[in-house]
Parts: sequence; C-alpha cells; structure tokens
Amino acid sequence: MKMKKFNLLAAISAIILLGFSSCDDKNNDPEPASPTMSSIAMSGDNKDYTATITFTQGVYANSDKTGNLSDASFSVSVDGGSATIESMAVSHTAGQTTADIAVTMSEYPSNGESIVVAPASASSIYNEYAKAMSIDQSQEASFSGNSILIEDIGDGTGTTTWTANNVYVLQGLVFVNSGQTLTIEAGTVIKGRAGQGENASALIVARGGKIMAEGTAELPIIFTAEADDLAGSVSDLDDGLWGGLIILGNAALNTVPNEQQIEGIPQTEQRGVYGGSNDEDNSGIIRYVSIRHGGTDIGEGNEINGLTLGGVGSSTVIEYIEVIANKDDGVEFFGGKPNLNNIIVAFCGDDSYDYDQGYRGNGQFWAAIQGFDRGDRVGEHDGGTDPETGIPYAIPTIYNVTYVGRGDGAGKRIITFRDNAGGHYANSIFYSQEKGIDIELLTGECSYTRFGAEDLTIKNNIFYHIVAETIFNVSAADDVDPIVAAEANGIVAEYFTTAMNEVYDPGFNVTNEVFNVIPTNDVSSNMATIPSDSFFKDVNYKGAFEPGSNWANGWTLASKYMNN
Repeated sequence: MKMKKFNLLAAISAIILLGFSSCDDKNNDPEPASPTMSSIAMSGDNKDYTATITFTQGVYANSDKTGNLSDASFSVSVDGGSATIESMAVSHTAGQTTADIAVTMSEYPSNGESIVVAPASASSIYNEYAKAMSIDQSQEASFSGNSILIEDIGDGTGTTTWTANNVYVLQGLVFVNSGQTLTIEAGTVIKGRAGQGENASALIVARGGKIMAEGTAELPIIFTAEADDLAGSVSDLDDGLWGGLIILGNAALNTVPNEQQIEGIPQTEQRGVYGGSNDEDNSGIIRYVSIRHGGTDIGEGNEINGLTLGGVGSSTVIEYIEVIANKDDGVEFFGGKPNLNNIIVAFCGDDSYDYDQGYRGNGQFWAAIQGFDRGDRVGEHDGGTDPETGIPYAIPTIYNVTYVGRGDGAGKRIITFRDNAGGHYANSIFYSQEKGIDIELLTGECSYTRFGAEDLTIKNNIFYHIVAETIFNVSAADDVDPIVAAEANGIVAEYFTTAMNEVYDPGFNVTNEVFNVIPTNDVSSNMATIPSDSFFKDVNYKGAFEPGSNWANGWTLASKYMNN
C-alpha cells in the first residue's frame, strides 16, 4: 500500500511538473519578428509598370489583423532620370505575402530611373502579431527597357512606333518600305550592329516611306553603335562602327537616268532607288537627332555617310541634326531639294557637307568642325556626275554657316566647286584652313561658268586664319590656256572684295582640343539681305551661332568640346 501511494504521488507530481514546463516553454518563445520586404519584381513597358513586393510574412493595414494594404501604406518614389510617377494603385488582400503597385509614369523611363518602395510610416504595415514594419525597410528596382533586335527580311519595319523605354538594335540593312511610317519617340536610342560589307547595318527610309523622328533638346534621338553604352564604353572619336541614316525620296536629280541606286546599298536592293519628279516630296521629320560613330565600309573603300539624302523633297523637315565621328562624309546630298537648318558635323573622316546630282535646297545655321587630324574638304560641291552638265543645276542657297577647318599644315580646302556646281553662300564664317575656296575651270561648261552666270556667289562672309595668299582661286584643268586661267584667277581674287567678304577675327577659342566657335567679337556688320523664302530666319549676325548662344548645347556630343 505504501508503494502504491508513493507511485500515485509521483505520477501526480510529474503531471504537475510537465504542465509547468509546458507553460514555461510557451512563455520563453521568441517574440515574433516585424515583417520585412524580401524582394521586388518589375514588369511592364512604355509608361505602365507593376512593382510586385514580396514580404517575409502575411501583412495587414491594421494592427488587429484587418485591412488590405492601399496607396496610403507605401511611399513610392523614382530615383534618377527625368520620369516621375503620374499615378499609382496598390492591389493587396489582407494576410497575403505579396502586394502589387501599379504605376503610370509621366514619360518613358529611359535615363536609368529606378523605383523605390518603402512603408509610408512606422505604422502602415503590420503582421498578425501587431508588429509594424520598420520605416527603414525599402526595395529598389530599375525600369529596365528591352533591347529589341530589328531585322528586315523584305517586309521593312512596318508602320510602327519605337519608344524611348527600349533600345533598338539594327541587324543589317533595315528599311522603312514605301507606304510605311516609322515613328521614333523623343529620347529613343537606336544602335547599329557592327559588320562590314553585306553585313553592314543602317536605317534606310525608302521612296514612299516616312520617318517621324521628333526628338527634343532635352530628349534627343540618338543613333549610335551597339557597343556604345553612352557612358564612355566607346571613345568620342571612334568611327566606322555601324552604317548610318539614309533617306530616299522622289525629288528630281540631274542624272541620266533620273533614278539612281544610292551608294552604300547593294545594287540588287530595289528599295535603294531614289529620284523622280516630285520636288515637294515628303519623307517625314527628323529633328533633334544625333548620329554617332557611323561610316562602316561596305566594300572597296565605300563607306556609308552619317546622313545621306537621296532625291529628298522640300516637304521633308530636317533640323537640329548632329553627325559626329563618321568615317566618311557628315551629310551628303544627292540631288533633290531638302531644306536643312541647325546642323552640326564634327570630326568626320572625309568631307563635312557634300552635294552632287543637282542639289538645290536651302540651308541655314550649318556648322562644321574639323579636328583631331580628321577631315578633307569642309564642303565638296559637285554639280553633276552623268552628265556633269545635267540640269537642273546644283544651286543651293546657304546662309549663316560656320566652317572650321584643320588649320595650317593639313593642306585642306574650305570648299571646292566642281563638275558645274553652283551655289550661294552668304553671312557666314570660314575659319582656320590652309587653302580657301577653289572653283573648277574647264575648257567647256564648268563651275566657273556658273560663277560667271551668278549661279555661284560667295558674299558678305568672314574669313580668318586662312593661310593661302589668295582665298578665292580657280582650279584649272591641264588643257586650259594659262592666260585664260590667270585671267580667271584675277577675276575671282578681285571678287573677294567686291562681294563684301572680309578678313576679320570672329573671336573663336579653337585649340587642338577646344572648339568654341561662338563669336565673342561683333559679327553683325556688313550683312547680306536674307532671301525672301520663308524658310530663312532674318538674323543680325554672321555664322551658325548667335554670340552668347549655342543651340547645339547639351543634346549634341560635339558640344562638350565647344563649352570651354
């Protein structure tokens, strides 16, 4: 009996001790941790995105395990770039471990923007134990746009829009076919893939196609090489890394036949044909566009120009364009009547502005900067190729240019007129070149003929640091009588003064690495009358830049070399 009683007491004691032990374990459990954000995932495109937040535990808007998270639960901001949040909406169910935050941006995020998500306060997000999320919690993710490869198997781009949140990579020759319209939004970057010959990459707007590339000074459209991350991965002066931009239209040429195949494109490609009879043809708009590092070799030393205009009509808008570090020419015109204003060509391997085949458009505020041992003529101006005397004659009207050459020792010319080319230059500044302007003299019809007929005029301009003893000269063919050549040289030399040209310092700051071509001296005297054509702006200064102002600032790569 005593043994049984003892065992019963022992059992009761064990039960009591077990109960106390169980209570103690519960009381010693660690306090539940506050919830945290473990990750963020981004999805979406254009201006609409969703940030999905994942939490370490189920979460609530209130401390009593109730309430869906809402807009008031989060602080959502954008870091970097210029895009901001226009609207947001939170989607969440109480107790769930994820929440979606839908945001609409004010513009396409394209400048490295990222979204930052944090609790709105120290009492806006709770777990089931009424523990609030720390205000120090946050997650960040970038608005990473897609890199879209563009290939053309004959269908062209189609009528489509390229948006600034994506990067478009050209694989080979990509055409905007006849009847198609390619719209490129401000801030968009288009990259050309490297490749030579038949593998060269370029964007070509075919006859009947349109490009609507409307950048802004704040958000320029940039054409560059695939290797260029726009942050220094490619040297500013690297060239030949891709092709270029080619626009083809239906305006008249002075060739026989009056339709031609554009250079830089295989002869078998029918979409490379340009020329026609509509001088008012409209190929679209290109505005605030920077074209960089182009000029890939397509064979036998034939490189693609930065901007090629073949038979482009006068209804096409081309303004605020940069071509920099192109292996061949900056801008080349093949006939047509395109009007261009506010153009800058810098550090290209061949000519800055080259025209041929009867180009007869208007130009104003053209700048050309040669430097770093690059460049041939600033202007190479040809009238016709087959025949050289074809009509309509090449007689463009060009006012307010600033052409800066390579200086003494390079042996280069400012401008050559040949092959029966004419043209009118006025109110311009020509600076720092070993040789001046030469006009071809042949025994038959030639550019000197155009000069005699007043189809070639060079008046009311400033020349400075031109090394040649006479700035205007004729370039006589071998079979021209030396007496005739000497007489012609005398006439054009005298014309320098009678046409109100002068040698005068515009006040530039140009060194081996600095190219500040904004005048600091008065360049407002002795002005030629602006043509009555509505294209031209009536300004009271010579050259492409108004003193104290730089329209190329910021949106061009070249401007970094000008602002010193």
